[in-house]
Amino acid sequence: MKKWLSVLLILTMASVLLAACGSKTDEASPAASATANDAAGESGSDISGKIVFLSQHTDMVDTEFVDYAKRFQEKYPNAEVEFQATQDYEKTLKIRMASGDFPDVVLIPAMPNSDLSKFFTPLDDLGLNDKIYFKDFRSYEGKMYGIASGGGSVGIVYNKKAFAAAGVTELPTTLDQFYAAAEKLKANGVVPLASNFKDKWPLNTWFDEVPTLLTGDADYGNKRVDSDVPYTLDNAYGQTFTILKTMHERGYLEKDINSTNWDQSKKDLAQGKMGMFLLGNWVIAQIIDAGGNSDDIGFFPFPADNSGKVKATLGPDYSYAVNKDSKNIPVAKAFVKWMVEESGYEDFAGYIPVMKDKQPKLPQLVDFMASDATIIESVPYDSNMQAIENKAQFDKGSFIQEFILGDEQKVIDKYNKQWAAAKKSIVK
Repeated sequence: MKKWLSVLLILTMASVLLAACGSKTDEASPAASATANDAAGESGSDISGKIVFLSQHTDMVDTEFVDYAKRFQEKYPNAEVEFQATQDYEKTLKIRMASGDFPDVVLIPAMPNSDLSKFFTPLDDLGLNDKIYFKDFRSYEGKMYGIASGGGSVGIVYNKKAFAAAGVTELPTTLDQFYAAAEKLKANGVVPLASNFKDKWPLNTWFDEVPTLLTGDADYGNKRVDSDVPYTLDNAYGQTFTILKTMHERGYLEKDINSTNWDQSKKDLAQGKMGMFLLGNWVIAQIIDAGGNSDDIGFFPFPADNSGKVKATLGPDYSYAVNKDSKNIPVAKAFVKWMVEESGYEDFAGYIPVMKDKQPKLPQLVDFMASDATIIESVPYDSNMQAIENKAQFDKGSFIQEFILGDEQKVIDKYNKQWAAAKKSIVK
């Protein structure tokens, strides 16, 4: 655990001060400093007013959010927070942001960091800069506009009973050991790995995460913007797709990969009919909800090569942000700080806490963090890279499907051609 945490103590953060008389300034006046101190929790006497927080968690409105509102008001008696939630979160919020009328506190939707200052106020004055992970993930030009609500990692979620019954007594730390474990599961009548090939979106994890594990470079995906041929059989993308193709050819995936079912696969893994997923830790709670016993579900880093030195990515979930035009910015900032430090939301959601001095309560994450994996912190997407993907109408899942079922080189050539054409119109 100490080794894991020491690897993570490399993260950073930034923000802005509020001026007196309701106007904002880049300079720290005494009134601005007092406001910052209040928001940081040094004094709650001036934290007063009502704010609205918009979330994607419709399931929490009548449960945990009721408790959060009560507990926040206990700390700040003159303040009040109203919780709102919507199912189509990103679409709803973006429409409201475009109109200029959106809640005091939100979770930042998909958008380039260069646009953050148009909508949000910096949060550097909350006293959290050296205490949290991902402080640079939603920052721009030295100012931090968002604080992650929690962190997560990608690895192998597995059924412990299925492993034990198949004679897999040690967790794999090399790719060959991973294949060997899959062979034992197959011999024992268990589908080794649920790929959810037909559903396609789970394949995105292989595209987005495994090349990073192979290279150890969090920026590897962004570097595609520098090449007209970012995909080759012998680079990290080709190697990644080949791992999954090898799993298919050896019978380690579903018997009929063209008729897989996501919801059923969770039940099958819960019951030990399937052995493993390669997904984020978020799926653990869903497997338990699908009938799995928490004690039977484990989580370990995916050994993408034979070096014996496993790696794992660590990335943030949605980040809290404060509307720059909020009428109660001190209350909004105090609420963000309270959510990160005191609410316990990360435990409800099954996240790695964003506060460095907190430990996760999900036992699978505790075990995962105690491993010897080198942690690679995720970086924001490059805006040009995103623009190229959008222009090319790039479908990562389809790329992998075609690679596994077809001629690898022809598929790679096809997607390189799409990429190069889109890149030409984006990068001048």
